[in-house]
Amino acid sequence: MDAAEPSLLVRSLPDVLVGLGTTMDGLTDQEAHARLDRYGPNELAVHRGPSLLTSLVRQLIHPLALLLWLAATLSFLTGAVTLGVAILLVIALNAALALLQERHAEHAVAALSAYLPPHALVVRDGRRNRIEARAVVPGDLVVFGEGDAVCADAKILSGAVEVDLSAVTGESVPVVRAAAQAGDEITQRLLDSTDVLLSGTTCTTGDCLAVAVETGMGTELGRIAGLSGRTTQEPSPLERQVRRVAWLIAAVAVGVGLAFLPLGVLAGLSVADAAVFAIGLLVANVPEGLLPTITLALAVGVADLARRGGLVKRLSAVETLGSTDVICTDKTGTLTQNRMSLHSIWDATARHAPDGPVRSAMAHVLRSCTTADPVARTGDPTELALLDAASSLATAANRAERRDATYSFDPRLRLMSVVVDDRRRTSQILTKGAPEAVLARSVSVMTPDGEASPLSAEERDRLLERLNELAGRGLRIIACAQRELPPPGDVPDRAQVEQELVLIGFAVLSDPLRDAVPDAVEEAHRAGITIHVITGDNGGTASAIAASAGIGDAGRSVIVTGTELEAMDDTEVDRLLASGHEVVFARSAPEDKLRIADRLQHVGHVVAMTGDGVNDAPALRKADIGVAMGRSGTDVAREAATMVLTDDDFATIIRAVQAGRRVYDNVRKFILYIFAHAVPEIVPFLFFALSGGAIPLGLTIVQILMIDLGTETLPALALGREAAEPGLMSRPPRDRRESIITGRMLVRAWAILGVTSAALVMAGFLWVLYDAGWRPGDATGPGTALHDDYLRATTMTFAGIVACQIGTAMAARTDHVSLLAIGVLSNRLLLAGIAFEVTVTAAAIYLPAAQSVLGTRPLHGRELAVLASFPVIVWGVDELYRWVRRTRRLTRDRAGHLVPNR
Repeated sequence: MDAAEPSLLVRSLPDVLVGLGTTMDGLTDQEAHARLDRYGPNELAVHRGPSLLTSLVRQLIHPLALLLWLAATLSFLTGAVTLGVAILLVIALNAALALLQERHAEHAVAALSAYLPPHALVVRDGRRNRIEARAVVPGDLVVFGEGDAVCADAKILSGAVEVDLSAVTGESVPVVRAAAQAGDEITQRLLDSTDVLLSGTTCTTGDCLAVAVETGMGTELGRIAGLSGRTTQEPSPLERQVRRVAWLIAAVAVGVGLAFLPLGVLAGLSVADAAVFAIGLLVANVPEGLLPTITLALAVGVADLARRGGLVKRLSAVETLGSTDVICTDKTGTLTQNRMSLHSIWDATARHAPDGPVRSAMAHVLRSCTTADPVARTGDPTELALLDAASSLATAANRAERRDATYSFDPRLRLMSVVVDDRRRTSQILTKGAPEAVLARSVSVMTPDGEASPLSAEERDRLLERLNELAGRGLRIIACAQRELPPPGDVPDRAQVEQELVLIGFAVLSDPLRDAVPDAVEEAHRAGITIHVITGDNGGTASAIAASAGIGDAGRSVIVTGTELEAMDDTEVDRLLASGHEVVFARSAPEDKLRIADRLQHVGHVVAMTGDGVNDAPALRKADIGVAMGRSGTDVAREAATMVLTDDDFATIIRAVQAGRRVYDNVRKFILYIFAHAVPEIVPFLFFALSGGAIPLGLTIVQILMIDLGTETLPALALGREAAEPGLMSRPPRDRRESIITGRMLVRAWAILGVTSAALVMAGFLWVLYDAGWRPGDATGPGTALHDDYLRATTMTFAGIVACQIGTAMAARTDHVSLLAIGVLSNRLLLAGIAFEVTVTAAAIYLPAAQSVLGTRPLHGRELAVLASFPVIVWGVDELYRWVRRTRRLTRDRAGHLVPNR
């Protein structure tokens, strides 16, 4: 069908039958088989994700990995085989960690297929036949009854059903779908079409005959599958930042290595020594531990979130949550409990009913007029809620009575009734249903003393107006009525007995807010996060729930319906989303959610989108963070989402945002920690090159790798567990374009921590050499008298960098406040990491096997005493730097308060 033409589903019934070339006898078998060949089977196409090999290759060509490939190649070319193998192991470790943590199967489209039933009852050649649902074609007449899953997008020809749309829209309250009547308005939106059934939904009551209009990928379900397959997940802010930083590091490392290769030759080094020197600079500039440390820190964040009710499927999502500045949330089941409960009991004047005859009569109707089983707790959720309401009424009394007739809920009449007698030759009809339907059949109302009073047309209109107003506040209203009947006899005709009723009152149900939602919304607002509500429900109900949660300007949300959104161009939508107002998007279709996510990202927002229905899958994949409901959500939503809430609680999202911000801050802390060692690792090579070899090389490349991947990993990971700094959720979300590495961070890492560490390390190296009798230019190679002393001096350099990094780790725990303010010993994991670092370093120095690999030698007692001062000196210098920075900021802030605003 031409995309420009309106779908047959939203056209008149005669047009549908003509357009499909079918009759009330259905298709012939021959025509059905021909159409099956033409349109294909009624099933969803499956899109395959990237292969395992593709994912592995992507990890192996990461910028930092490419740089290490270059270093390994140069090592093999210069004969440093052991070094080359060590670097290759680093590449493999990084790739394996990333692949194992990031790889997860995407089965969204396959999960969608589970919503298609295996069989369908169709009419062909005038006869009913049960066939495979995949063989249903456009033009088939399909019979649907209670409990049947809908296998195609279909137009109802006759009958009526109540349909559970929760799998598609996420809304839990069933809706009525019935054959169109003469004069009914034709809507162009499928979700608003009252005579259309959508594939993947379920009929809860009633029966109907419908004509299949769209099958397979042509259905709404298929369109959602297509959107899911085409929608790609953008890299997270952290992934983009790490890749950008990796390319920057690669450029700097290669540039420094290439620049210093000829410099080393000019300084008098042999070509081989100059090559080793260049490789050393290159490797020293590459933070080999960065990727595994980030991966492990994010994995720890994932584990923490899992304990708090949020299962994260993609590691980088933890950090993305921290930069989220817009949350688009469902209403039902996320803000609310997705559980109808009694709100109040009103009398026939729509006022709260006091204890007495009205409440007693209401309890009688609610308990007797039901299809639910109160013992087994089976049945429609609304029916169970009404039974609970009956039990909660203090005046409810059990009556010994017999049910003579049951008139099941009719979607067209919007009523259910039962005829009961109390075995004393008196009989009653008890009726409940939609207020307008019950009112239309009522001629009188029950007064507070239990008597009947005539109901005038004016009173009926006032009641309807009042009820509509209250329904707009998110309440569901069930009217109850009764009528005395003649003595029991034959089963009376339904049309005759559901008339001249006495209106008793109204049971008011609500899906209450989750207890934690208002506080969570308030915390989100403090954190600078905007919240939009996107729902398939009507605007009044959704706005009322949003207001009670604190969403919207002074409790008043801007309401935009799906039809209004369709009429807006992208510029108008962007203007709406950039206005700062919190919006309730009502009667939303699947493409509306997807478009909202896309436009929010277009104007620079980081978007978290919640969802639980099939229709949410494309938007969940498109959003920076797709959040699915673990309890009430569909398999499709859970597969498409990045995070699954095991408790379905909106407050968990805010906890996840807090965790994400903490993770991001801590990632910056260990990046500072990792970057700081680059200066003391590079400086020995500079001394070696610039002195023309007169000062021997104070550090080997294998020792660098030992520091980067051996001693530093646990302290860096421990920094990832640092507690959140005060005011974490009181600051606005960071700009997604903000670099994770700032100029101030580099100044602190290199000019403060790095230079201090380099000065201490080189001083220790030269002190050991001088103390042994070495003077510039003396030979220190194998076989010389100074060789063991030289190895002890390089060990001093190696251990000195480790000692300085202990001080750096303690300094990196805070960005602004003094370490003393948060407690020197408060991060026990870091203390354990430092103990591990010291143990590994001691093993590297004193174990013979490690000495042969790393070229280390045992240190003397006074050298160990000097090393013990390094952490304190490094931390002290940084503490002084941060004190100066705090003092300047305080002075600047005070000066700002003294200057009048202009």
